Amino acid sequence: MSESFLTDDLSLADENERLRLIVSALMDRSERITQGASRPAAQLTHVVALESQVRTRTRDLAETLDRLRVANARLSQAERDAVGARNALADALEAMVEGFAMFDAEDRLTMWNSRFCADLPDVRRRIGPGLTFRDYVRIVSESPGLNLPDSSERREWVTQRLESHQRRDVNFMVPLVEDQWIQVSEQRMSSGGTAVTQTDVTAMVRNAREERTKLLDEQAQMVRATLDHIDQGVLIFDAKARLAGWNRRLRELFSPPVDLLATGTPFTAILNNLMRRRQLGRSNIRATLTDWVNGPPHRPPLKVEIVQEEGNVLDLFAQAMPDRGFVISFNDLTKERRAIAEMHRLNETLEARVRARTLELESARDEAERANASKSRFVASASHDLLQPLNAAKLFLSSLSGMEQPPAQARLVERVNSAFGSVEQILGVLLDISKFDIGAAHAKPESFALAPLLDRLREEFAPMATARGLGFRVHDTRAHVHSDPVYLKRVLQNLLSNGLRYTKSGRIILGVRHRGKHLRIEVWDTGPGIPEDKQTEIFREFTRLDPAQGDSGMGLGLAIVEQACALLGHPLSLRSIEGKGTVFSVTVPLVEPDQRREAAKNLHDSKRDALDDLLVLVVENDREVRSAMIGVLEGWGTSPIEAATLAEAEALIDELGVPPDVILADYQLDHGANGLDLVRDLRLRHGMLPAVLITADHNPDLAQQADEQGVLLIRKPLSLRRLQRLLRQIPAQQTEPESRAERGDHSYWFRQVDIAE
Repeated sequence: MSESFLTDDLSLADENERLRLIVSALMDRSERITQGASRPAAQLTHVVALESQVRTRTRDLAETLDRLRVANARLSQAERDAVGARNALADALEAMVEGFAMFDAEDRLTMWNSRFCADLPDVRRRIGPGLTFRDYVRIVSESPGLNLPDSSERREWVTQRLESHQRRDVNFMVPLVEDQWIQVSEQRMSSGGTAVTQTDVTAMVRNAREERTKLLDEQAQMVRATLDHIDQGVLIFDAKARLAGWNRRLRELFSPPVDLLATGTPFTAILNNLMRRRQLGRSNIRATLTDWVNGPPHRPPLKVEIVQEEGNVLDLFAQAMPDRGFVISFNDLTKERRAIAEMHRLNETLEARVRARTLELESARDEAERANASKSRFVASASHDLLQPLNAAKLFLSSLSGMEQPPAQARLVERVNSAFGSVEQILGVLLDISKFDIGAAHAKPESFALAPLLDRLREEFAPMATARGLGFRVHDTRAHVHSDPVYLKRVLQNLLSNGLRYTKSGRIILGVRHRGKHLRIEVWDTGPGIPEDKQTEIFREFTRLDPAQGDSGMGLGLAIVEQACALLGHPLSLRSIEGKGTVFSVTVPLVEPDQRREAAKNLHDSKRDALDDLLVLVVENDREVRSAMIGVLEGWGTSPIEAATLAEAEALIDELGVPPDVILADYQLDHGANGLDLVRDLRLRHGMLPAVLITADHNPDLAQQADEQGVLLIRKPLSLRRLQRLLRQIPAQQTEPESRAERGDHSYWFRQVDIAE
């Protein structure tokens, strides 16, 4: 209690003064007691007690002085630590590779390092403490080092720069002279100030430019130009939710970091960045988008309105693609919404202006709807844009292969052709699996002889088995079955490909077994076998039990087999022993031979064995593709004639005086015309000419329309071997037009099993 009384919140001088007063009071009291005392012993006792109190107070005073010295020492150390921290911060800023500056809450410059504006020396010399942010932007815009030669562009840059400064977090690129680039990042601090970071990204921009030049072909550049000129910001993701494409408008809307927009960036990384920077508003957009992306392949489109912190309104539209990828677009509706708000504000005072603004709003809405419809058409035709250049490349490679060329060039052409074959196979598999996923696959069962189908498989896989050093055998049969020949052949192709891929030695056997009213088609291999606990897992999409054992593949073949068998109603079974091999079995119904098809088979003997002098009319609006097709047909010995429209085709036929032996027509022609209508018009004048429709459209309705008109439909990328085999089925001598074919019947000039995909 006495210690706290003496030292409670007092300075050293005040404590000394208090102690002197206490000592003086004690001495006065001692003297008064001495004068009134009668006995010396009592006086002595009092003096001793007083001396003890003085010693106690003196000791307390010394301890207080010691604590004061410790507090002063700690204060001095804290001041030294603060100076050291400031020096360390300054050293850290100087050690940064990036330029750094800090503006306070009043937008005045308070701190910067030597790298800040180092690429603009004239600006670097003019900055100093207290410089306002607006003056800083003006000084930068006046610098000759900024690669904006037009004064109007510089003024627009200043306006955009000051507008972006109002955001909490922003990233953008600044072009400098001599092809230099810096990335500027602004981050609003909790104190209200702003931290500005400048990063030299010249090497990154140049490398990205070089990579882009190497990877983008002419078609991809056309798609990129289309994306960059539409009004929506677009993000394109592949089947694994990885970034595959974007456009310039997206950068303008969100100003993402340069390294974020790179091919292969996961969707979650982009979503996390936009959410962290509060670019998608405060609604529960993260859960909505994540649930939609992880949803089923045939999920409906997603449309969400986003209101950003700055008041900007964005319309988000997400659309799934057939290849299991998806496209997300952002349409800026800020101007339209602000126009609506302005009209509401003027409604009470000026009705005429409200009506005028209403008309403007309707016009803007119509424009937005047209832009949205244009975007939807672009997404819908993405598959056609991929298959069209691939088909043209295959045709040119076929023509090039038939020319005389040095051995080194021939090997290079062969490798390129093989690469295109791999791409075609992957696209075919992805399109097949997408048709099953969206329910667009439809079977057309019919009765047919199984032997021709097995013969085709023997011709297709025997060379591959021989190249791998494997035995390959196909059992002969006279059985007739009831199935869809297209899907049945695809099932057996995938089973044989799977056996060849995983069998290192031994043989592959394709055989049949009679089981009452059914026929069991079996594919045997002597591969490594499949563990019993994995025999269900192998039918899942993108599943390969041991990729090191087989060639590269996507793991979709057996998934297609299972779904195709389910579509056809054919039981699928599997038997396998590890270390010995595997047997896949497909059970199909047996039927009695169809006499009409037997007659058609006999008629096949009178078909054309060579293509010499076969008159082929090629109708294709793309001049380069048409030229490539003509080169291929001429290499086969045919006599092709070419046209781009119905009028040109009619003129050619009238000039020759005879109709063509067969029509090869592309579906999509110029000015809204199509190949089906062209074939119909030519047949009205020249009879039921054999016709083939070539298209990249996988719509089942189109296939049904072609079938109803007796037109064979084959899809891009075109199989040249299949086309050549098909042309050999053209009758050598044409019959009368009215007796050639009936509606929906192709059997007058080919066998269905011969053209099955």
